Amino acid sequence: MSASIETGQHAVNSDGKGRAGAGRTSRTAGGDSFANLVVTVASLGHAFTAKGEALARIGGQTLARWVMLDAVAHEAAPVAQIARRLGQARQSAQRVADLLVADGLASYEPNPSHKRAQLLLIEEPGRRALDAINEAQATWANPLGQAIGIATMNSLIAELKQVREVVERDSQRPARDP
Repeated sequence: MSASIETGQHAVNSDGKGRAGAGRTSRTAGGDSFANLVVTVASLGHAFTAKGEALARIGGQTLARWVMLDAVAHEAAPVAQIARRLGQARQSAQRVADLLVADGLASYEPNPSHKRAQLLLIEEPGRRALDAINEAQATWANPLGQAIGIATMNSLIAELKQVREVVERDSQRPARDP
């Protein structure tokens, strides 16, 4: 997919079918717009990830470690639950949690609800790192939020949630062979 997809770039014959060659399906205007949305959101995601890594470094962490510390900032939780909430594989979340524990930023405590699934708990050094990162994040986010506007952001959030729901529903369907 090209980063410079233009809406309406596909060719359509008078019968409404694209000119993509025998047996091929060409994208419609809606397909082009969707592809452009994917490229734009992916690009924005990359920018957010880069900024997140830079902010996390302020607290001596990585973005993954920041996210995990933030997930247990207010309440200890099992790693599997954290992973589900964050949309991550349990194994990836477990690896990050283990690193935080090894560095003394978090610890495991017994889970009264489950013998094997211990709770991840933030420790004071983890809280200090998280506070430093969150302060830097607020300094970055506040003027951007002001510039974009709360109404615009709320509208975008609602619309992106709708897009996510449609994409998630589609991902539940079996793959189609072109």
